[in-house]
Amino acid sequence: MGSKFKIAGLLALGAVAGALATMQITAVARSAFGPLPVEELQQLAAVFDRVKAEYVEPVDEKKLISDAISGMVSGLDPHSQYLDKKTFREFRENTGGRFIGIGIEMTMEDGLVKVVSPIEGSPAFRAGLKPGDLITRIDDTPVKGLSVDQAVKRMRGEPATKVQLQVFRKDENRSFPVTIVREEIRMQSVRARMVEPGYGWVRVSQFQDRTVEDFVKKVEDLYKQDPNLKGLVLDLRNDPGGLLDASIALSAAFLPENVMVVSTNGQMAESRMSFRATPADYARRGGVDPLKRLPAALKKVPLVVLVNEGSASASEIVAGALQDHKRATIMGAQTFGKGSVQTIRPLPGDTALKITTARYYTPGGKSIQAKGITPDVFLDETADGNVFAALRMREADLDKHLQGADEKKDPARDKAREEARTKLEEQLAKSKEPPKPLPEFGTAEDWPLRQALNQLRGLPVVASKTAAEQRAQAPSPGK
Repeated sequence: MGSKFKIAGLLALGAVAGALATMQITAVARSAFGPLPVEELQQLAAVFDRVKAEYVEPVDEKKLISDAISGMVSGLDPHSQYLDKKTFREFRENTGGRFIGIGIEMTMEDGLVKVVSPIEGSPAFRAGLKPGDLITRIDDTPVKGLSVDQAVKRMRGEPATKVQLQVFRKDENRSFPVTIVREEIRMQSVRARMVEPGYGWVRVSQFQDRTVEDFVKKVEDLYKQDPNLKGLVLDLRNDPGGLLDASIALSAAFLPENVMVVSTNGQMAESRMSFRATPADYARRGGVDPLKRLPAALKKVPLVVLVNEGSASASEIVAGALQDHKRATIMGAQTFGKGSVQTIRPLPGDTALKITTARYYTPGGKSIQAKGITPDVFLDETADGNVFAALRMREADLDKHLQGADEKKDPARDKAREEARTKLEEQLAKSKEPPKPLPEFGTAEDWPLRQALNQLRGLPVVASKTAAEQRAQAPSPGK
């Protein structure tokens, strides 16, 4: 896109690359769907033979085959992926909420790793890394030119191993090295607190194995502080998604029993399913209902859900279900628009295939693929508007994304976004001061949270000033 800044949202180091809603299937499908394309397979074998025999240097046969598989799968869509042994291990660690690394929440800024926040008690926290620090080099590798995934992989590794970072601290205008010893990090995907007397805030940053249990505990704590809670804000901003069953459970926590939460549709029979707000559809196999401990009042408490462009997949399932059942007011910005489900198919050799197997639909039958959830109330990020709105990417901007229902290329919109991006980059280049970072979610300076609280208290809400953005995002009449 030619953008100097890539707003990737908060990604905990080791977070699942790309937003996804995953149904983990242990069996490998072996049924034949027709004859194999023999001629094309012979051509693949011929290329393999030529490369192995004629390339300037000897090449590893296993790497050639692995790269061929990766290329085949990555050509499908942005979310399908071949997981080699190492990547598959990391994937399982991520969904489990544990990983080996240095312990930072991060994003990418101007091609560099930006520390959003060190995880409390982590090696990065103890080493003194601060929010806003820019990591310019990881060991001997410059960060410029690396993708988020590549940067994450270089900072991860085996426990008790060292990684050296070169850090630039803007406010002190200095660069310095930091050596950090990797260790196991336990991510907390749920945070909560009373933001005002009678009003609670629950933030879910990703849907992992322990998200539902952590959510229940945090909500219990809120109701212990105030059994007569007047309102609740469920914060799904920058939540890239995660496990499908966790999103169904979180929706069920607020919805009447047995109502529709989400449906899926794909080529295979097992991809055509409906999921309801019932333990049979979200409780782990053989497990008890994790929501049984929740206070009954949670089903009726006034609820606002905060979303933004970084809310994707599983978080969009929750927002869509609560919106369609009129259980919550959705506030914020148009969500990412990832309306597809990825299934994990384990393969021999501790590898796996993460493949898109279905599209999902909200209870009202809407597909959000390449479109997203449209908020009931649009909000700006700050009182001054949306500073980085022109730079954000959504599903529709990704190469090879699945086409959404009635999706059409809009050259005028693309041109307007590129012009806005160029203008903002020019303004940033001329400015002597760096752009003011957005306030941390959940703080007193969090503008969308303040508006959500106003909504719950029946006070005036300051809706988005960016009218042009609202018109571009709003659904067409009759859609």
